[in-house]
Amino acid sequence: MKSTFPSFQILLLLLLHFCNFTQAQENEVYIRLNQVGYLSADTKVAIAFSETPIKDKFRVYSVASHKPVFKGNIHPVKMKGWGNFKYYYELDFSDLEIKGSYYLKIEKQDAISSNFGIGEAYSYKNYHEDLIGFMRQQRCGYNPFLDMVCHQRDGRSMYGPMPDSTYIDVSGGWHDAGDQLKYLITSSNATARMLKAYELAPEKFVDKVDALGHLKPNGIPDVLDEAKWGLDWIHKMHSGKNELFHQVADDRDHLGMKWPDKDSSDYGWGPNSYRVAYFATGKPQGLREFKSKATGIANLAGRSAAAMAIAARIWKHDLNDPVFAQKCALAANELYKMGKEQEGFQQGNSYGAPYRYNEDTWADDMEWGAAELYANTKDPNYLNDAIAYAKMANSVSWMGKSTAEHYRYYPFFNIGHYVLYPFVNEDLKKELAGYYRKGIDECLAMGSQNPFKVGVPFIWCSNNLSVNLITQILLLEEMTGTNEYHDFMLAQRDWLLGRNPWGTSMFTNIPRNGEYPQDVHTSVWFLTREEVPGGLVDGPVYASVYNDLKGINLKEADEFAQFQNDYVVYHDDFGDYSTNEPTMDGTADAIFMMAYFAQNEAKK
Repeated sequence: MKSTFPSFQILLLLLLHFCNFTQAQENEVYIRLNQVGYLSADTKVAIAFSETPIKDKFRVYSVASHKPVFKGNIHPVKMKGWGNFKYYYELDFSDLEIKGSYYLKIEKQDAISSNFGIGEAYSYKNYHEDLIGFMRQQRCGYNPFLDMVCHQRDGRSMYGPMPDSTYIDVSGGWHDAGDQLKYLITSSNATARMLKAYELAPEKFVDKVDALGHLKPNGIPDVLDEAKWGLDWIHKMHSGKNELFHQVADDRDHLGMKWPDKDSSDYGWGPNSYRVAYFATGKPQGLREFKSKATGIANLAGRSAAAMAIAARIWKHDLNDPVFAQKCALAANELYKMGKEQEGFQQGNSYGAPYRYNEDTWADDMEWGAAELYANTKDPNYLNDAIAYAKMANSVSWMGKSTAEHYRYYPFFNIGHYVLYPFVNEDLKKELAGYYRKGIDECLAMGSQNPFKVGVPFIWCSNNLSVNLITQILLLEEMTGTNEYHDFMLAQRDWLLGRNPWGTSMFTNIPRNGEYPQDVHTSVWFLTREEVPGGLVDGPVYASVYNDLKGINLKEADEFAQFQNDYVVYHDDFGDYSTNEPTMDGTADAIFMMAYFAQNEAKK
């Protein structure tokens, strides 16, 4: 005869099971660290958190032997987390400097971290090249990742000195993010930042592809091939003397995921046809009710001039191409002059939605352009301009602010102060360094309030802010020799690579066997299901920002649900364009950061 339990016994068993399950959840310990790894001399601190206190030591194990190589104490963190967990701890293994691959374990709780490396060859060896590869995947015109040609009819003019709808060749450039718009706002910065990354660390970059992105070396470092893709497009956008276009397409692009060579968006000339090209007038623009703000074009002209001036140096001295160098030198002078004549800012344009790039700073861009031109020409007028613009730009930044409009303080790091620094007297050097210190100190104060020490506000594209904070600290170190912010800088780097509540890297496919963004908000992912390594996603945002944005619907159950809270959220979900969309300019900004930690090619 089949035995049965009375109903109260069944309920008792279910209750015991639930209690055990709940207790197991409460006792679970989560370890967060930099999944890519650390240089040998780095400060190395993991974070553990739990609902219950942890009283234990931790050990670091070799991946190769599974034997412990380091033992350390767990130290409670005084700062409160952002909601879901009561107890946070630091696990410091800075004294472990032996190169290799490791994992970390808290023995009694049986909590194990992801694998990580120590030393360049075990951690950062080539990841900066992945970021350059992601940039190639963003190309408009010929796209080597998709092996297709798109948007050859870009574009037809609006607001220009020629009649509206006049054809102007502005093909090429990069798609901005998961969409297929093209902005001079972001592309000018991306181009200049890649060129500057090469100038700062030329020994870190390889030559594996040709100018079209085919696997065939052409004698030019790939980062310069990619930067030239941007330079060629800027030359097109600078369509003539005193002419500058600033945007191709608008949010009419946002029709869902589509192949770029079969673009269904319609700008009045039929689907997959001509797209609008907006001329930079320095005045508010908008073809419908949503108007941009504008007071000039110096933001665009200044940093486009900076890109051209850097290119003129590189193509003249490093690549021995005087013809292209001269073309860039002439464009730099023309663009800079346009910026001086029309000081102020031009913003991005929207059409049917209120979202746009709200940049409203410009003195930093003119300082950058003037400083790069002075480096080339030694014309004292450029130096005087650069100093004047530097004082005007001062320390104006997103740093220390809890919120800001989307891309208001763009670019997110004023590299002009660094470029100007070698050319000025000691008093002004202290002033320029002081501008950097002020912003960093404000971020440091913000970072002191949370266990992860992250010092940026969680506005849209917070990861871009983290990358630029890191860069500002690294270049301040080079300017002054200080290392007072180095550990704080490492905390920002580690945040981007896994030492965060969600335990994920913020770069696609980095590290290869780790936790990283997969279900990203791009057409390439949606249509091909192929992962493109190296893309920096937007990153965590305030829950209030996420809840206010239109058109966000998660497509799958949230794998990070237990780590979300009422303060800040991140979703690895195709449906969340606010946190999981890789951006072209953020990725370009991060190339120097990744290259800084990477192994020199000469060591290979």
